[in-house]
Amino acid sequence: MAKVAPLEFFKQVKIEAKKVSWPTRQETISSTIAVFIMVLIASLFLFAADQLLGFLISHILGLAG
Repeated sequence: MAKVAPLEFFKQVKIEAKKVSWPTRQETISSTIAVFIMVLIASLFLFAADQLLGFLISHILGLAG
């Protein structure tokens, strides 16, 4: 990879940034909500799995009161 002067590098970055297709505000909000919901679902699933496995293992090992 060829070395590029810092000023030239930032000029190229600016040119490339103009080529990016940025999402609209509504697309950003929709994507954020979708990610939040998926994280919530995954968190609830992992919490439930952890509780269930902990319960089963404690009973198998006879640690339950």
